[in-house]
Amino acid sequence: MNSAMRPGLSGIGMAAAMLAVTTALTGATPAHPTPSPTHPAPTHPAPSPSPEPKPEHKPDHKPDHKPDHEPDQTGPTPDPAEKADCLKVKCVALTFDDGPGPYTGTLLRHLAKYQARATFFVVGRNVAANPDVVRRTVEAGHELGNHTWSHPDLTRLSPAAIKSQLARTDRAVESAAGVVPGLVRPPYGAMDRDVRRLAHRPLVLWSVDTLDWRYRDSARVARVSLKRVRPGSVILFHDIHPTTVKALPRVLKGLSARGYRFVTVGELFGGRPPKVVHNARRLSGGAK
Repeated sequence: MNSAMRPGLSGIGMAAAMLAVTTALTGATPAHPTPSPTHPAPTHPAPSPSPEPKPEHKPDHKPDHKPDHEPDQTGPTPDPAEKADCLKVKCVALTFDDGPGPYTGTLLRHLAKYQARATFFVVGRNVAANPDVVRRTVEAGHELGNHTWSHPDLTRLSPAAIKSQLARTDRAVESAAGVVPGLVRPPYGAMDRDVRRLAHRPLVLWSVDTLDWRYRDSARVARVSLKRVRPGSVILFHDIHPTTVKALPRVLKGLSARGYRFVTVGELFGGRPPKVVHNARRLSGGAK
């Protein structure tokens, strides 16, 4: 085919005609047809770039709790994820007697919001009745102490009865949580030569008594705790009272704002408490 056979065929028309003849003779459709005014070249969107891979999430170990308003800072805010060196920073040991009880689970949640560690002096018969709470207490990083089986005044018992009160509680705790308490708090703080001899571990008293068992007033419990605390204090609470547990968020918030670190009794003494513990004020940093 040439221009003499189709006088009016030229340019784009000639290209189209040649394409038609090729298609008719071979029956094939070109993979990339020649563009024309009526069949423009198809446009393909540019491929979108591959999304950037997301960085691996790493928790920052900050507590979930955020107060409704920022507290007045009178000291550095501690990072609870770090283990405290109580020779260099202000430490306080929160201790809880007579549990576990119906409010201990709520207390554990309050402590967890501040990543606060505490020491629980448990009564053996309550451990036997609430083994799951004891197990969760240990799993949360808290320390357990022996507070006897039935809370008697040990100075009124025979040596054999003292040994039984402590041994039964040790067995109950080990059965519930797989640990044996390394501390003893004698009920009422009562001790004598036999109690010291038969405890076979440090006897822990306290330096701040909130008297929460007598005054069932959350505001008072919090006020006494915040007023009397000093670096190295051992504060006495009872987690069997709902008013005490209700006071703890205010205590935790107030002491955190003042730069205190919440540690177990064992941590307060670097893992080596003395034979009789009242406080560690001479050992804790920041004492004023």
